[in-house]
Amino acid sequence: MTMTAEQAAWFAGTFDKLVGNVGQAVLGKSQVVRLVLTSMLAEGHVLLEDAPGTGKTMLARSLAATVQGTHSRIQFTPDLLPSDVTGITIYDQKTQEFEFHKGPIFANIVLADEINRASPKTQSALLEVMEESRVTVDGVSYTNERPFMVIATQNPIEQAGTYRLPEAQLDRFLIKTEIGYPDHASTVQLLGGSATRDRSAALSPIITTQAIKDMADLGAETHVDPAVLEYISRLTEETRSAPETRLGVSVRGALAMVRTAKVWAAGQGRHYVLPDDVKELAPYVWTHRFVMDPEAEFAGATAEAVLRRVLADVSAPQQRATA
Repeated sequence: MTMTAEQAAWFAGTFDKLVGNVGQAVLGKSQVVRLVLTSMLAEGHVLLEDAPGTGKTMLARSLAATVQGTHSRIQFTPDLLPSDVTGITIYDQKTQEFEFHKGPIFANIVLADEINRASPKTQSALLEVMEESRVTVDGVSYTNERPFMVIATQNPIEQAGTYRLPEAQLDRFLIKTEIGYPDHASTVQLLGGSATRDRSAALSPIITTQAIKDMADLGAETHVDPAVLEYISRLTEETRSAPETRLGVSVRGALAMVRTAKVWAAGQGRHYVLPDDVKELAPYVWTHRFVMDPEAEFAGATAEAVLRRVLADVSAPQQRATA
């Protein structure tokens, strides 16, 4: 079943309302808000990497305040244990049975603050739940309800006491982006409201988790022409054969692009994906999945530069599909 033009118009209208609600707290960052909402509706996870004080935590809180669901926050530290994230099995002396106490990962929206401060062992506790939306403890699997989204933040400037995220975990994030500092007008507006310490606290939920699930199911029905799928495949193959990369975009990364492009197109009122959607999303969906060759990286090569060349070299399909 394919999304209709009328359904796409409704999707875009609802999407814009969500962007507007989050935008009341996160000023002047409409593009970033749209990316994070796209990831949520594509049922993926987001990694926000930026300098301190740019509003990473505020964005996560604002999204959580917009959705009428369960929310949790995990402050990642070097002494954090995997059980502090997933939960632990405790023996109840009254019932003489073992009971599983769920950890903070069991929520609709989870803020993983400064994720790179936790040890690799603790970070690995997120691998299964981010990919399969379930946690296995003592041989028993516990499923996390839809919608489920991890918004992780990390500070790329400070390296002391941090652990680099492994490639397997980076590949679990649908989108990686940065917020950046607000423009002059937004900064002046923020300074004028300095008495309000948490702007997200004033937001009210405007959508239920059931509505989020319905939008996610509808967004997945956006039409993708076979020519666009071939274009995505050729792009990923080119990233793997680039001399500057040890690893290019994986199959998971190609699937992530299709899922993201579908929601991105629907958010703009279209029931079909354009090649331009792929080009626009590629820096956010793909560059964090590259593993650069050390010698090429030392010589100044970057994932962004490789992607720009690949996008320039691979010709996009010209015919627009409106099925």
